Amino acid sequence: MIHPIDYRYGSEGIRKIFEEDNRLQLLLDVEAAIARAHADLGHIPAEAADAIENNAKLSIATKEEIYEEEKRTNHDIMAMVRVLADKCGDWGRYVHFGATSNDINDTASAMQFRDAIDLILDEMAELKNALKRLAIENKGLVCVGRTHAQHAIPTTYGMKFALFLDELKRNEERMLVSYGRNCGKIAGAVGTMASYDDGFAMAEKVGDILDINMATITNQVVPRDIYAEIMLNIALLGSLLDKMATEVRNLQRTEINEAAEGFKSTQVGSSTMPHKKNPITSEKTCGLARILYGNVIPSLLNNVLWHERDLTNSAPERAIIPESFILLDEMLRGMISVYGSLVLFPDNIRKNLYMSNGKNMAEAIMIALTKKGASRQDAHEILRKISLVGDDFIGAVKSNEEIRGYLSEDEIECLLIPENYIGEAVNLVDRVLEDD
Repeated sequence: MIHPIDYRYGSEGIRKIFEEDNRLQLLLDVEAAIARAHADLGHIPAEAADAIENNAKLSIATKEEIYEEEKRTNHDIMAMVRVLADKCGDWGRYVHFGATSNDINDTASAMQFRDAIDLILDEMAELKNALKRLAIENKGLVCVGRTHAQHAIPTTYGMKFALFLDELKRNEERMLVSYGRNCGKIAGAVGTMASYDDGFAMAEKVGDILDINMATITNQVVPRDIYAEIMLNIALLGSLLDKMATEVRNLQRTEINEAAEGFKSTQVGSSTMPHKKNPITSEKTCGLARILYGNVIPSLLNNVLWHERDLTNSAPERAIIPESFILLDEMLRGMISVYGSLVLFPDNIRKNLYMSNGKNMAEAIMIALTKKGASRQDAHEILRKISLVGDDFIGAVKSNEEIRGYLSEDEIECLLIPENYIGEAVNLVDRVLEDD
């Protein structure tokens, strides 16, 4: 084993989809489906299709035999075809009838995409449920908002979680679009279907047998914009997970300490500092996202092939497609774990909310002054100057004659309470929850 996805990253379910044994079996399944479609349409004897189906199993046409044949042919699909044909005896003459290699390869890939996206969608549903729960439970938990990493006006933790939830739903929609566009091909060497009698019927039957869509039109390969879209959507979802992980990492800073990853009683944070509780799952998620972003570029370049097709897409796809799906699975499961066991520290949230001694309420006072008749620009300048002088912002506001000319002490006191200045935050969270 060389690549960490072989032993460290990804669930057993996602790895199984992309393991070589499964890939080879899918290739055999496509060959069997082509034979069955030919037989159903009267192109070859039914007995031939039976023989091909019965022998299109990796336990019969073995991986070892296919690899050995590939050493001689230097062609992976032709090696598989020869081994399968040999197992079928006289009926072997109908194996791969009318097909080109990418009828087999791309149709098998479509089956892998289908199964992988199904798994990813299930994990997205789990993450949605975790975010829904957090949004509901924390709709009214007021916290300081931060822009440019500085204290801004108040927001709520419900808003934080609802924003992630809303973006996750958009990612789900994109993934469903990719699921619908995913397709195989049964169209021959340049896509004209010349090698197949009843090409449309052949493609439809193979698609029905294998439960996948067939491309409307292709050259030798399924158009790679379809693959690129899947890779882009994987990276977009990865960027949300990156964002969610980054938020936890920042909130878990010692200086902020408002939220943290769950920490098991037996967990070790550092090999030398016994006190450490590091956000390692979130950090891993951010790191793996960098690989997903990088894999987008070759997927875009793979869409640019010479004429009806060249081979430059093949080698990158063998690497980037399994890698991206497996790492995305790892990241999703990581964020399901983190947000499913997220620990919030209400005392620190409140402490940070009041840390600036009222400065984060300057906008609320400015708005109130304007409503009372002051110029908005003048009010802004008054509050700007007050905020620049000393730490006693509250005292400076209360003693400012221009402000007192518009607002009473009781009004100022009310305006300085962060919990009073969250606008439609609760209703915005409800809107996201209702739209689901």
